[in-house]
Formats: sequence, C-alpha cells, structure tokens
Amino acid sequence: MGYAKWSSDAYEHLKSSYSRKSRADIFKHTRSRRISDAMDPYGLTFRESRDSEAHPNSLAIGVFLDVTGSMGSIPELLIRHKLGALMDTLTAHGVADPQVMFSAIGDHVSDKAPLQVGQFESGTEELNECLSDIFIESGGGGGPTESYLLAWLTGGRHTSIDCFEKRDTKGFLFTVGDECSWESIDAGTLKALIGYEETETLTARGLLAEAQRMYHVFHIHINETNYRDNPHVINYWRDLLGQNFLILDDHRGLAELIASTVALYQGAALETVTSGFDSSTAANVKRALARVSVGVAGQPESGVIRL
Repeated sequence: MGYAKWSSDAYEHLKSSYSRKSRADIFKHTRSRRISDAMDPYGLTFRESRDSEAHPNSLAIGVFLDVTGSMGSIPELLIRHKLGALMDTLTAHGVADPQVMFSAIGDHVSDKAPLQVGQFESGTEELNECLSDIFIESGGGGGPTESYLLAWLTGGRHTSIDCFEKRDTKGFLFTVGDECSWESIDAGTLKALIGYEETETLTARGLLAEAQRMYHVFHIHINETNYRDNPHVINYWRDLLGQNFLILDDHRGLAELIASTVALYQGAALETVTSGFDSSTAANVKRALARVSVGVAGQPESGVIRL
C-alpha cells in the first residue's frame, strides 16, 4: 500500500467539502454503528509499507487514535482541518515518502470495536478514506485504562515495513489518548477479536517490546480531559516510555506534534520545523518536545519528557 502521492491542493478541495457535512456524513460507519470491513482486525495478517517508484524511501508511521468518549473529536479534527499540516510538515522537513496508517483503539473490556486497523497510505484520497472509515464508537470503560496495547500488538506482529526490513530504519508508532493502557489481554479476547489461537495472556510490556523492535514508539497524552496532569496516568507513561511520552496541552496541535517528532528524529531542527506554525501551535509543540533529545543518526539519547 502507499503507492499514491500526496497533494495539498487535492486536500484543500476535499477539506472545503467537509464544511457542508456533519460528523455522521463524514464517518459513515459511526452513523451505522459498525466497524468498517476494511478496518476489521479479525483474521488480520500484515499491513504493509512498501517502497515503490513513487516512494523509493518509504517511512512507516502508525497513528492509533483513542476513539472512546473523551477522544472522539480528534479524528474529525484531523480530517476536517489538520491532515494537510501533518503531511506537508513531514514532506517539507526531510520525510520525502511518508506512509501513514491511521487506526483506532478503544477498550477491549467494554467496547465492541476496540481495535480498527487501517492501511499505510501516502495519497490524499487514500488517507482521507482511511480516516473516514474509522468507527467513532465513543465507548470506553469507567476507569483510567484503554487498550493501547493493541496498537503495539498490531505494530509488532502484524506489519511488514520496508524502511526497517530493507534499510534497518525504524518506523514510528504513535498512540494518542488520555488514559493508561490495560496491562494485559487474555487469550479468549484475542481469539474473538483477531482470530488468534493463543493459549496465554499477552502483557502490555511484552507487546511494547515487540513493537519497539521495528518502531520508535510514542504515546501522546492529550492533557485536556478529566485526566489532565493526573499523576497516576503521567507516572505510568513516564515509567513505560521515558522521553517518548509526550504531553500535549492542546489537541489542536496533534498533527503538527506527530510530524515534528518524526522530522526531529530524521535530523531536522525543532526551531526550523515549528517556524511554519502559528505561534500558539509552535509553543504547544515545543513544550511537548522540550526534553526529547536525539543523538547521532536519529538515535534517541536519555531523557524524560516534561512533567
């Protein structure tokens, strides 16, 4: 997947059409209250990010959006307003061939669609279609846990990416939300959700380690909900990811933060990347990335993200 090309002009045309549409018009599976066949993880094999004539140096970027009640507005923000900011920032700052896989997570304990898996795409229409295929279930449980571990399972076990396999270059995997991850997922749930014949429970830390073999793994904490500055949530992610735990104080800067993080690891200077943002977004992104340090050839140094 990911053979088409991104066009800012084409996105502007699509974006103008969204002004006349409701959320239900854009996210058709949210209207029907069912997961898209294209994003259903049952029987999942591999999502592929491949080099091509159009994209000879593909870079895999997985973005897993929490679509539970508190986070359901973010896919709408991206498709209506910010997809251009994501792709244009990437391509302007050293990422010539980004291939983005938009996916979604919920709560495997309480939701009927706790995992939705898109495809790695580069083209304007394809990226828009992948976003609009998301079923915004708006569920979630009552506690401070969602199923972010399913993103790591997908990345670690169900993707095949040329950037890593051909060039030994890690891709990027972002989860976006405001809570902690469930610590494990049982064999019965995995069988019902994906069709696994697993005989044991899988742990969050084990799945994270699998994903980290191929990806720089980040979690972006949307610091605006009931879990704003929540010490339990923040300490959980700090312990798990260290400097790859990013705190975003305004969700409207999400696209720019994702693109800036990737560009930073690819060798761009943060000041240069953020110089093209409005002042509020630039400040927001700089706060989130203030203590992320990147060493030689994009390898992360030690550090802890802002608390």
